[in-house]
Order: sequence, then C-alpha cells, then structure tokens
Amino acid sequence: MGSTDSKLNFRKAVIQLTTKTQPVEATDDAFWDQFWADTATSVQDVFALVPAAEIRAVREESPSNLATLCYKAVEKLVQGAESGCHSEKEKQIVLNCSRLLTRGEDDDENARPLAESLLLAIADLLFCPDFTVQSHRRSTVDSAEDVHSLDSCEYIWEAGVGFAHSPQPNYIHDMNRMELLKLLLTCFSEAMYLPPAPESGSTNPWVQFFCSTENRHALPLFTSLLNTVCAYDPVGYGIPYNHLLFSDYREPLVEEAAQVLIVTLDHDSASSASPTVDGTTTGTAMDDADPPGPENLFVNYLSRIHREEDFQFILKGIARLLSNPLLQTYLPNSTKKIQFHQELLVLFWKLCDFNKKFLFFVLKSSDVLDILVPILFFLNDARADQSRVGLMHIGVFILLLLSGERNFGVRLNKPYSVRVPMDIPVFTGTHADLLIVVFHKIITSGHQRLQPLFDCLLTIVVNVSPYLKSLSMVTANKLLHLLEAFSTAWFLFSAAQNHHLVFFLLEVFNNIIQYQFDGNSNLVYAIIRKRSVFHQLANLPTDPPAIHKALQRRRRTPEPLSRTGSQEGTSMEGSRPAAPAEPGTLKTSLVATPGIDKLTEKSQVSEDGTLRSLEPEPQQSSEDGSPAKGEPSQAWREQRRPSSSSASGQWSPTPEWVLSWKSKLPLQTIMRLLQVLVPQVEKICIDKGLTDESEILRFLQHGTLVGLLPVPHPILIRKYQANSGTAMWFRTYMWGVIYLRNVDPPVWYDTDVKLFEIQRV
Repeated sequence: MGSTDSKLNFRKAVIQLTTKTQPVEATDDAFWDQFWADTATSVQDVFALVPAAEIRAVREESPSNLATLCYKAVEKLVQGAESGCHSEKEKQIVLNCSRLLTRGEDDDENARPLAESLLLAIADLLFCPDFTVQSHRRSTVDSAEDVHSLDSCEYIWEAGVGFAHSPQPNYIHDMNRMELLKLLLTCFSEAMYLPPAPESGSTNPWVQFFCSTENRHALPLFTSLLNTVCAYDPVGYGIPYNHLLFSDYREPLVEEAAQVLIVTLDHDSASSASPTVDGTTTGTAMDDADPPGPENLFVNYLSRIHREEDFQFILKGIARLLSNPLLQTYLPNSTKKIQFHQELLVLFWKLCDFNKKFLFFVLKSSDVLDILVPILFFLNDARADQSRVGLMHIGVFILLLLSGERNFGVRLNKPYSVRVPMDIPVFTGTHADLLIVVFHKIITSGHQRLQPLFDCLLTIVVNVSPYLKSLSMVTANKLLHLLEAFSTAWFLFSAAQNHHLVFFLLEVFNNIIQYQFDGNSNLVYAIIRKRSVFHQLANLPTDPPAIHKALQRRRRTPEPLSRTGSQEGTSMEGSRPAAPAEPGTLKTSLVATPGIDKLTEKSQVSEDGTLRSLEPEPQQSSEDGSPAKGEPSQAWREQRRPSSSSASGQWSPTPEWVLSWKSKLPLQTIMRLLQVLVPQVEKICIDKGLTDESEILRFLQHGTLVGLLPVPHPILIRKYQANSGTAMWFRTYMWGVIYLRNVDPPVWYDTDVKLFEIQRV
C-alpha cells in the first residue's frame, strides 16, 4: 500500500509541476521535497510517471521550473556526497534524485557549473562508505570531513589491475552503483544529440570534465570499472540452471560499467598521438613515465597499463565473457548467456588501439585465438541479420587491426580442435582454415549491406597469407571459388572497384606459393584443377562488344555468389543457420566507413622481419609483373576515378579502363607454377593410371619449385591506421548500441536524437 501511495504522491507532484505556469521559488522546499523526500520509486516508475511529452511541455511552458527541479536535485546529490549519506533517508533521497535526473537531464548550455557540480557529486557518491562501498570504519558515524579526506584508491570495487583485495559482494552497493552509472551515462549522452561530423573532432564536454584532474576519483573509478568488467564470471560455480535459481545482480552493474567505460574512452587516436608506454615501473599498475598523452585521464591510464599480470587479467576476462554465448552443454539453456558482447568488442578495440603493449601481449601467445573464435562466431551468426551490421563491422575491424601484425598470422597455424557450433562446412585444419571458411560464408551468403566489407575481409586474408603453413582442401576450394566468382567478366565490368577483389586473391595465392609452398599441396592442387580460371583472367576480353555482352548477361541472370559452384558439404553438428532479423527489429543507422585505402597503410616486411612504411608514390611493376611495393593499392586509388560516365551519370566500363588494370594482374607466378606442374601431374596420371586425388596430393607434397619461380616479391602488409572517419563510425556505433540496450527504462526513447536514425528492419 505504501508503495502505491508514494507513486500517487509523486505523480501528483509531477502534475503540479507541469500545470504551473508561474515560476516556483527555489526556496519552496515543501513543494520540491515532494519529488524525493517521501517517495520510494524505482527508476522504471520514474520513467512511467514522468512521460517525455510532459518534460517537453514544462520546457516550453515554464522552463525555469524544469531548471529549478534539476538544480534542486543536483543540490540534494551534492549534499548527500558531502554528508556521506549516513541515514537511510539520505540514501533514498540521493537515489530518487539520481533517477529523476536520469529522466529529465536538461541540456541547457548555461548550466555548465551545475553540470560540473553534478559530475563531481556522482564521483563522490560512487565511493561513499555504506552506500556504494564497504566502510572500513567500525563506527558508522563518520564526519563529513572524513568523506572528503577519504582515499578512494583503497575502495576500488574489485580486485584486478592495481588492486589486490576483492571486497565482499554487496547487492545493495551494486544496485546503487548501477543507478549512479546510469545517471552518468545520461549526462554523457549529449553526443547523441549532435549530428555526425567527422571533421569536427569534437570532444564531449561532460566526458572531458569527468575524466580530467578535476575529478579526484578518476584513477580508482577507471580501475573499478575495468576490474568489475574483467573479473565478472556469469557462469559462477558452473551449477546447471544456476541463473534461473538466483538472480544475478552483478550483470546489470557490469553492463553499465562496460558502457560508461567505452564512452569515457571515446577519443580520436588519429587526432592526438597516443602516449608511449615505455618507462620505469613503480609499485603502481600504471607506467609512471610521464608521457604528454591525452588530457583524458581514462585514456591516459589505459595506455599506461604495462604489467604482464594485468594484461593477463584483462585478456582472460574479456575472452571469458566473449566466449560465453558459445558455451555448449548437454542441457539446453542451462548456462547463463550474456548480452553485452558488443560493448566488450568496443572495449577490446580501445585497449589494442590505445595500448600497443597490450596488443603485442595479446599476439605473444595463442591466447589471441580465444578472442578470434568468438569474433568469427559472431560474424557468422550475424551475417544474415540486417540489424547487426554494426557488429559485423567491429568484428572485421578488430581482425584487420590484428592481421597487421606478423604474430597473428603465425598463431593461426594452431590446429582448430574446439568445435564451436557454426553452420559452416566441417573441416579438419587450423584456425586459418576457420577464418577463411567463415569469411567465404559471409561473402557468399551474407546480405547486400555487407559488400563494403569484402575489401576488408580479403585484406585480412592477404595480410596473414605469407605465414599460413598448411590450408585444408575445404579452405583451398573456398578460395578458388571466390576467385571464380569474382573473375567472371560481368562481375569485373559491373562496378569500378570489383577488380580489386581479384588483385587481393591473386596476392594471397602468390604469397602462399612463394613463401609457404611446401605445406600447401591442397591449394596447389586446387589451383591446378581450376587452372582455366587463371587462363580466362589472362585472356579477359577488352573490346567494346565483349564488355557489352558481359553486362547484358548480368542483367539477364544476376547470379548470387552462393550459387556459383561452391560445394558446401555438411554443416557442424549442433549449429543453426544464420537467420535474418525478425521484422520490426529496431536498429540504428551508421555513418559510412572509409575505403580500405584510407583504413590501412602499406608496409613492406624487410628480411629481418621489421616493417618499413611505404610512401604512396607511383610505383613500377617488378620483372614478373607482380606488384612491387604494393602496386594493387596504387592501382586501387587510380581506378577509383570512373572510366566514363553516361548521360545519366551512371558509370560504365571502357576498353582503356579494363586494359589499365588487366595489364597489372599479378599472374606470372601462378602461370609459371601451372607451366611446370600441370604436365608433370598429367604425365603421372597417364603413366600410373591415377584417378585418386590422394596420390596426386602425395606427389605434389614432395614436389619443389625451387629455382623455377620468379624472384619472390616483398611481403606487403596493410596495417590499420587510425583516422577521423573510423573514429566517427565508432562513436555512432557505440551510442547506437547503448541506445538500443537501455530499454528498461528506455532512457533515450522518444527524444530528439541526431547522431543516428532509429529504424525498423
């Protein structure tokens, strides 16, 4: 009954506020206290009892009353932070004010000092003994002075980076932290109300202030958020169905912590140099060399983590959480599945982007595969779902970043034995096989909006190809199927950039033949079997009638890639087909991503294994016609100019355009291989009457091309480079995820969001 009465009183107060046309004095405590003094409403209640339309009405009819409400609520939070919230009534008032501000945050430009007071009060309250952290005092009556002199580094929420002590779990503290973090996220969400503008490089003033030296709790709060996320174990003791028996009060806090963390780390690493991480070590977890670095302390702290045990804790935590949706048991639905994998992927990206020592640690051992496999699972699972295009992009971006490092390619040679159920063909092989088979599946059976990612997917395969010791027959056939599909005349002539995909695949084959021939008899055999594809490419017609005929054929029968001759075979046991989104599913729009030439920078691998950056200057072909110093990308940029435009402005191919790139196709190494091996294979088949594949493979395994191939070309790596375009993409993606994930209560629903559009599938 009491709860109903308090909701009724609260609703009456809201009606009074919305119907008053005259300003209510700030000193009228009897009126303002109705909103927080005697009520015990949940944040969901507040959203239900204060409709968005009424907030807008107050803002238009009596803006001073809304401003006073915000001012008084912030004042109460500040008082609570200063007093230390000793009584239950004080704690309830703080929570009520927090919920009210989460609902009605005013974005008045003149309210900066008030905003700063609010942010500092939230920071203080997040380390308030007996409210959000365990008190270290025996006496419960601490003076206000003690709250101000309290060293919050002793009250970090969870053991991990820079803190060894794991405090006793406390449900009430976790709930209070979560409510304050939700308010913090609402404060930071100013970014949602600004249209995307990559050139602005604007910093969020709320985040900027909160992550500055003005906030004395910046370091303990950063470590609290990071440790809370990375220490979380949703499976717990592994008792089946435990998530149905006990409510997990930690997960909502972990989700909120992950979201606040990635928002505070929203920093364009292209616009300011990331601090270096060299320096002497002290007793702290942070590197104490004092780099100039960004003013954002959260980014600074993240970039200075350097201890191996901290890296291990972070990597194990993120890998454990990303792998959670993949957990298979014999009992259906017996393990808890988390839903915040997209926030985790953004966090992992930020870690690798801002802390190169962490990136190198990840690649130092096969632990990187514990990140790779979940990402491939998500990519494969989301490929048919238009509402998850953002998830596809971030997964591919992370793999592009990792593929720029030699160690990633080397790690992929580890045998793939853990069978995660995916609807891909069964194969026996390595993690490289898994990566290529999943990429093939995305390209051939994903939806149309994934086409801009094809360049990225093949760039990743090119980057790792010089290090792949042995591809399975399934994988070899998939690569040849892609070449077959991409090298048809109608596909090559139907868009200005399509031939780049052929360049990438030829580069993959050249890398493997030149650098990993010995273990790759499966690929060599597949190339021999599909030799007609290479001959057709070499003899691609360039005359106008042939171009016209190819395009006419395309208009008659535009074949989907999935039907151009790939044998799928049986899918893995326990897998389910990738499904499109349910009609009506909400999704948020994304800004376009830069092209692969803007996303990456070419580097050449020297003989000692070091990378040398290549200037994007005009380059010549090497003797064998294969690209010297990254010619495909140079051609790539050249070919971005349309060859000719018709009266309607539509692009159309010309013979000159076709010749401009056909003459640069790096076919010489493959043609030489075919010239040497095809007669040998044919002779063996005739002499021994062979029809068995395994006998031919055995012959190829012992064959050699030493001294017969052109001089090996330099290995080219296309490394991801930070740029303002991707920084803007990450901002829209991140806030889109946060918007859609915060539905209980729907914090930003029915507000004038400008950063993205909310759409239905």
